[in-house]
Amino acid sequence: MTVLEETTGEPTAEPTDARGRVAELHEIRAQALAGPSEKATQAQHAKGKLTARERIELLLDPGSFQEVEQLRRHRATGFGLEAKKPYTDGVITGWGTVEGRTVFVYAHDFRIFGGALGEAHATKIHKIMDMAIAAGAPLVSLNDGAGARIQEGVSALAGYGGIFQRNTKASGVIPQISVMLGPCAGGAAYSPALTDFVFMVRETSQMFITGPDVVKAVTGEEITQNGLGGADVHAETSGVCHFAYDDEETCIAEVRYLLSLLPQNNRENPPRVECADPADRRGDALLDLVPADGNRPYDMTKVIEEIVDDGEYLEVHERWARNIICALARLDGQVVGIIANQPQTLAGVLDIEASEKAARFVQMCDAFNIPIITLLDVPGFLPGVDQEHGGIIRHGAKLLYAYCNATVPRISLILRKAYGGAYIVMDSQSIGADLTYAWPTNEIAVMGAEGAANVIFRRQIAEAEDPEAMRARMVKEYKSELMHPYYAAERGLVDDVIDPAETREVLIKSLAMLHTKHADLPSRKHGNPPQ
Repeated sequence: MTVLEETTGEPTAEPTDARGRVAELHEIRAQALAGPSEKATQAQHAKGKLTARERIELLLDPGSFQEVEQLRRHRATGFGLEAKKPYTDGVITGWGTVEGRTVFVYAHDFRIFGGALGEAHATKIHKIMDMAIAAGAPLVSLNDGAGARIQEGVSALAGYGGIFQRNTKASGVIPQISVMLGPCAGGAAYSPALTDFVFMVRETSQMFITGPDVVKAVTGEEITQNGLGGADVHAETSGVCHFAYDDEETCIAEVRYLLSLLPQNNRENPPRVECADPADRRGDALLDLVPADGNRPYDMTKVIEEIVDDGEYLEVHERWARNIICALARLDGQVVGIIANQPQTLAGVLDIEASEKAARFVQMCDAFNIPIITLLDVPGFLPGVDQEHGGIIRHGAKLLYAYCNATVPRISLILRKAYGGAYIVMDSQSIGADLTYAWPTNEIAVMGAEGAANVIFRRQIAEAEDPEAMRARMVKEYKSELMHPYYAAERGLVDDVIDPAETREVLIKSLAMLHTKHADLPSRKHGNPPQ
């Protein structure tokens, strides 16, 4: 029986020369490229989803994809598997380029076994992950699978273990991006959670450990798949998803954009580009964007737009923990990571979710040699029983740990309020910021003047004939003594107080000076960060 006869069930003549063998090869490749059937392809499109190969074509530069193990088939028997042995075994693996730089990719083919993972399927993924780590190039997974292949039993589960191990091995070594384009349930969801970035598409992708049926059986709660683990849930509530989009085309285009901002691996710097936006461009609009009154909110994204190249930035976790902003942008063509308080949400306070969000972003930037710029306008940590009982101490310590552990260039800029422990945590000079600047509107203090006056001058206020007048006088006195804009600069805690309009130029010059920064951490197996 020839290979084609085994695959198609139709008798074929045995090739007798090299040309015949090559013709046979082309027929087999054509079958592998076509997939199981046109009906299966139509069913995929009917769900509003692209096929695995269509997704790869969108991700990679045209004509650059080189497939690996295209002709791999499973060896399992039982439950009818021996009669169904399609090429690729439901996952397409290989490498190509994105803007000319090598990227490795694997994509589940939902048309074959629902994209379920079996032994051969897992082995293909293991191989491409090993290749990505060895080559020092990013790995993108295009996920659209129904979990473990039940018919193969524990062999399928072991395949997931191998993926998790490699995700962990590659962490901080090469960028890992998970793109969720269909269901991802059970243990399969842990691989995306181990990667650097997770993308999701609304309505068509879901992630959960236990599905709606199990939830209903155990708790009695009724919920849809999207309500339990859809893109919006993970982008806004759980924080599992970093980016959510309405369609696959936009989603994959944004993956390409993110890759353009990341280095190939932890031994390289992010790609620098030519910039037409003048490095010494003044930002006079900044003088009006940030109110001097510390109680008035404003949109920090407008500040970021005014400072960075051409006003362009990519916000990470945009819809989760909105009281803090994490974004990738460029300054004079150089990629930077920006962490900024957002006064428009919860007055920009730090809470549990904001601390976790920023800590992970700081770690990512540090792992991939991306300088960190911190924009402060923070009134403190969010008070409340829920926060304390939820572990704000250990969660806030995650951000502190991440900053203290980071060896990339670090520049902090205090725009307005910087109070208490939140000021220290947000990359103050005392925890290792290389340069600290402040605007003339800065207020650096243990706490706000009103609160401080109530504590320090409690007796004088209580004994005064006019307590309110005394309180106002004490607040004014405290501000003039300890909260004037130059107090920290006079004590060397701020390197300079700068004109807001010159912020872009100052940051770019500072980054140029810090470009060759080298810092070593103490020798150790690894740290033990707060959990």
